[in-house]
Amino acid sequence: MRMIDRLFACLALLLAIATLPVPPANAAETCPFITSKELAGAMPALKWSLISNQDGRGCIYRGGRGDTMMLTVFRNPDKDRARELYATFVKTLSERMPLSAVSGIGDESQGGTTAADAQRQEASVVALSGDYILQISVYPTGRRADNVLLGPATEAARIAIANVAKTSERFGDCEWLTASDADGFLDKSTLQVQRTGAGSCMMFDREANTMAVAVIAMSRDTVISMMKRAGPCQHVAISELGSEAFGEHSCTKGNGNAVNIFVWKNGRQASILFAPVKPHPESGSVERLKAVAARVYGKL
Repeated sequence: MRMIDRLFACLALLLAIATLPVPPANAAETCPFITSKELAGAMPALKWSLISNQDGRGCIYRGGRGDTMMLTVFRNPDKDRARELYATFVKTLSERMPLSAVSGIGDESQGGTTAADAQRQEASVVALSGDYILQISVYPTGRRADNVLLGPATEAARIAIANVAKTSERFGDCEWLTASDADGFLDKSTLQVQRTGAGSCMMFDREANTMAVAVIAMSRDTVISMMKRAGPCQHVAISELGSEAFGEHSCTKGNGNAVNIFVWKNGRQASILFAPVKPHPESGSVERLKAVAARVYGKL
């Protein structure tokens, strides 16, 4: 159970990073797991536009009817953890829809659609392949998610599963964080370093205490507006890291033990987050985290 809790804590962090504002995909951006031609061949009745490749971890598409499709790849440290997480994904999906086995995709896979009266219609396929898990979910607008939609999504998954190793995730090292950054924050004897994308990294220990960095393109005006926003956290300016730098701590919503520092340089903002699972000596203050933020700031 502790393993499952830790895996979900890490996934929650990735989702939090993914909700940061990102620009629409430009003409040069592509999905590393399936080409536009392959996608059109798998789903000929639907026209998809790539919105974001999620820092190399997955792809978000918008359809002409207002539909949304999310293709996500999760890399795991080993096959045992991948199988454990896959079982959890299947269990979670089965709570929303009946599932059945799908042949010919990875080591094993399941797919299904929500009931006709479901508030949010969804057709999803989840597949396990070695250390990797692939999930494709389609959310139609104004119509049912049925087998007519599930079939093409399954064909897209059949193509994408061959390319899951192209994910930007890896374990063991990262551009933005090193094991030494965990001093005083995480248990280094059980430390795991994960590169979650070209602009994001996380480190976590056995207890699921986590440190993460997310780097995104952002204008200075947007940063200034973030500094001025009212919210559930205490704000503090960090002038030694630039006039655009600030920290947040002691939040009354979410993880009240977390500390977050934002720095900006050269048109990019970096978020440096420490999120312990319970009160920690470094909760409620940005002082110690500033040293980690300074190293990230120097790399921007």
